[in-house]
Amino acid sequence: MRAFGWSGDNSALRKVLLPTRTKRSPATALLIEVVLLVTAVAMGVLGAEDVLEALTYAGSITGIILLAVAVTTLVGAVAVWDHWFRNRIPYAGVIALIGTIAAFTTNVTLLLFTFKDMDRPAFRVLWCLITAACAWASYAVWRTLAEIPAPRRVAATVILASAVTLANFGYDRVYQPNHQGARPVIEVATRTPVLTKDGTAFAVPVDIKIKNASDVGFYVLGTEFHAMGERARISPKDRRRQQWRGDAEQWRAFQEEAHPLSRREIQQPGELVAAQPWMRVGNYIEAGDTFVTQTVVQLPTRTQYDKLALYASGTFARKDRLRLDQFVLKGYSWDGKTRVARWVQEMKQQPTVDYVVYEGRLYEGNSIAQHTRYPRYVHVYWQFGVHGAQLMQTIRREGDEDRGGTSEDDETNRRYGIVDAVTGPMERTLWDIKRQ
Repeated sequence: MRAFGWSGDNSALRKVLLPTRTKRSPATALLIEVVLLVTAVAMGVLGAEDVLEALTYAGSITGIILLAVAVTTLVGAVAVWDHWFRNRIPYAGVIALIGTIAAFTTNVTLLLFTFKDMDRPAFRVLWCLITAACAWASYAVWRTLAEIPAPRRVAATVILASAVTLANFGYDRVYQPNHQGARPVIEVATRTPVLTKDGTAFAVPVDIKIKNASDVGFYVLGTEFHAMGERARISPKDRRRQQWRGDAEQWRAFQEEAHPLSRREIQQPGELVAAQPWMRVGNYIEAGDTFVTQTVVQLPTRTQYDKLALYASGTFARKDRLRLDQFVLKGYSWDGKTRVARWVQEMKQQPTVDYVVYEGRLYEGNSIAQHTRYPRYVHVYWQFGVHGAQLMQTIRREGDEDRGGTSEDDETNRRYGIVDAVTGPMERTLWDIKRQ
């Protein structure tokens, strides 16, 4: 027992730490080899993909750890063969034990941190079987050892490596997906209106600016700008409480949901006078970047509207959570070919609205999720009608497009860092223009 650092009569402890050396069955060795080789190949493939394609620094570190485990497991497989059949490598049994323990602890860690995310049942079953097989392999190798040189160092090495693996996977799989970064900020500003030469029409230049003050980049899933024309009627006397209630109730059918109340002004829902996307879908805005564009709202001088209400919004996804591919315009709701999800149609608050539909393939931010989860697709719907415009987005498995919004969607949005940035209404009176 001096090899373990203990002295004296420790017969009971000896029975636990130094089991009776069992017969080395060739069949057992072959099974252990299969378990280690399967683990080494899996960790090597996943690790190489993360090193080359991971979206975060922590993801690249995960890849390096997986590659190190793959190498350790391969060395353990060689040691198992020598320990069972040749006995030429010093301490081959201990090396084999370290290799099997490394395979077991890594598989357990992956299972703990990714089991919930795996939505392919076959991978859940397979990973559970591999983890159990690694546990059995570790026990089988340990049963063949009559002595473990420097057990404290061996134990410290295993514990330290396991702690590093757990810490990295915990940071990459738990902390980062739940860490909420800042979102892009959209600003809208108008410039001095410009009259045409004949004075029959005017244009209001509108600046739209988006600032990404966070430390991560964002994909642009969709953007929209729209201007609403509003009429302003002034009551000659104070309006009663019942009239205020009527004002509040009339807005439930409109997208703005502003419910404005006024003692003298008779509020009326606006009407759409202009709408457009203002940034290309599938593009991205990097950390610290600012994007500025300008549009123009044009109206006749004798317009019936007294005010313009300006709105701008965008839907974005964090670049460190996913990759987008072939994110393009899919079609239009009125072309007879493009399908609009049932839940989107059920949400429309107006009898006649139209949709422009965008679609793209989503790729996971790490190799493990990419292999163990079903493919996801991003659908963005730009909805517009007489009384406004808005964006709606969803991330679904193929075939699940009609499934309505659930708590699962909230979790999905957190997972991929989906954020919405909205500004408005910014109102501008037109009386000065109409006077001219």
